[in-house]
Amino acid sequence: MRFRPWPKPEPYRDTSRKRAAFKRKQRLEREALPLFAEMIAERQHGVDEEMARRHVWWEEREHEQRSQRAARWRKARNRLFELPGRLRRTVRDLWRTCPYPADPTCLLDLLHQIAIGRVDPHRPPWIFDGKLTARTTPDPASFDEAFRQIGHRKIGGGPKATSADEFLFCGDLGSGILFLRTRVRLNNPHESFYTSSGHRLRDSHVGRDGHWVDLEVRGECSDASLRMPTRAASKYWWPPAGRASHEFAFDLDPEIAHPRLCGNQASRPRTHSGIHSL
Repeated sequence: MRFRPWPKPEPYRDTSRKRAAFKRKQRLEREALPLFAEMIAERQHGVDEEMARRHVWWEEREHEQRSQRAARWRKARNRLFELPGRLRRTVRDLWRTCPYPADPTCLLDLLHQIAIGRVDPHRPPWIFDGKLTARTTPDPASFDEAFRQIGHRKIGGGPKATSADEFLFCGDLGSGILFLRTRVRLNNPHESFYTSSGHRLRDSHVGRDGHWVDLEVRGECSDASLRMPTRAASKYWWPPAGRASHEFAFDLDPEIAHPRLCGNQASRPRTHSGIHSL
C-alpha cells in the first residue's frame, strides 16, 4: 500500500521571532481599542506563560493529528477490502501509479469516485489511451484551408518611414508542420519605404517600381509540397480574377526555402504596398 509517512514529532521550538510576534499581537489588540487599553492589558498574559502553554498544546496537537490520520487509514483499508477480489487488486495497482498524494484522504476520495461511477478503474482519467493524429490538409483548396495565421508584426517604420507587414503562418500538408513567414520587398534595391516629411504615403513614390513577397518556408517537406504553399499564397495575395495570369519564379534553399513570388507588376493594385489584404 502506497503511503506517505507522517513526519517524526518534534518538540515545540521557542524562538525570538515567535516571542516578538506574540508581543506585537498583544500591542495591536491594545491599539485597536485605545479607550480600553488598560483593561485589555490586565487580561493579557506574559510571553513566558504563552511559550509554556504552547509547549503543552503542541504535544497534544501532534498526538491528535496522528490519531486522526491513522483512523482515516483504517477506514480506507476497510473500504478497500470490502471490494470484490479482482476489483480490489485493480484498485491497489491503480493506487500505486495514480498521481494523487499518498494520503488516506486521497485514497478515500478515489474509492468514493469509483463507487459512484465517476472513475473507471480499468480506464482511469489520468492515463490517455487514445491515438493522437495530426491535423493535416494534404490537398487543400485554398490557402486559408491549409495554413493558419499565428503571428503578425510590423518591420521598420518610424517618423519618416512606412513599416512593412510580416506575417507568420503554420500548417501541415501531410509530411510535417510547416511555418511560413512573409514579408514585402521592393523590386528596386535603391528604393525604400522612407518618405519625406512633407509627403503623405499615398502621394509619395514608395514602391513605384513594384514589390514582391518574400515567403520563407521552414520545415521538412518535398519540393512538390513546397511549391504548393507558394502557389496557394500567390492566389491568396494576388487573385488573378479579370487580370493577366502570373508566372512565379522560385529560389529554393535546401535547408530554408525562400520562394520569391514575382509576378506581373502592372496587374497588381498600386496601393498594394504591403500584405494588407491579410
